Amino acid sequence: MSPMKWSERTLIGVPYLWLLVFFLLPFLIVLKISVSEMEMVSFKSLVTWVDGVLSVQLKFGNYLFITQDDLYFKAYLASLKYAALTTAWCLLIGYPFAYFMARAPKAAQPALLMMVMLPFWTSFLLRVYAWKGLLGEGGWVAGVLDALGVDQLLMALGVIPGPGQYLNTPFSLVLGMVYTYLPFMILPLYSNLSKMDMRLLEAAADLGATPWRAFWTVTVPLSKAGIVAGSMLVFIPCVGEYVIPELLGGPQTLMIGRVLWDEFFSNNDWPMASSVAVLMILLILVPLALFNKAQADAQEARR
Repeated sequence: MSPMKWSERTLIGVPYLWLLVFFLLPFLIVLKISVSEMEMVSFKSLVTWVDGVLSVQLKFGNYLFITQDDLYFKAYLASLKYAALTTAWCLLIGYPFAYFMARAPKAAQPALLMMVMLPFWTSFLLRVYAWKGLLGEGGWVAGVLDALGVDQLLMALGVIPGPGQYLNTPFSLVLGMVYTYLPFMILPLYSNLSKMDMRLLEAAADLGATPWRAFWTVTVPLSKAGIVAGSMLVFIPCVGEYVIPELLGGPQTLMIGRVLWDEFFSNNDWPMASSVAVLMILLILVPLALFNKAQADAQEARR
């Protein structure tokens, strides 16, 4: 094997440099703050040298407090629950849409792709805030739901407190997050499905498979990479979401993003807020790392 050229090393090193500067270093700064003790508007030094004695002072009390306070546990659990619900609904809605786009005539696919990306032309904050008017009293979406009797079903499921009360509920929260993050599910799925070899479906039909069975045994397994990519793109930002729970959620939909905001700006307790942020990052990265390892092991076993 020939030695790697300087240009190749540079090309490979750019992503690692990007991760170092924009992820690892900020994470280390937050980690440092989480084990520091705050003095007014500054932080005590972690390492001190006094009279020839080197002292390292790390404060882990914030992490212990998080494990003992139910508020943080419930906020983490709620964040995971609503992120998982949002991911499931995005997959349920996005997969048929992406499948239709991939099977549409080539001339129509750019227009369909533009329809998916069109919401990005409007401010994220404005799009979320518009749902307050649509779901509030006199909103046409609320009127349609009332006319269809959907509020009775939602009341039976326990996601709204009463007839026509859609705002500041788990329903409005999940609806807003599904609306916002649906394109992040559709685009990876479309990219994956549009590259699928259609001859495989023809071969399955020749072997006697029904269209439904061919879909589950051929199309879905081959689109697994798109499903995983779309799910990660939706789930990860949903866990730390703040704007949508603040505008569309209620007191019963407290998520970890709101807890972070309160610790940083209401309580002005940066070490505690940093501890919450570090645990939130680990909560996302550890399962993701385990999943990637399982995927790599499975791929290695197939070789």
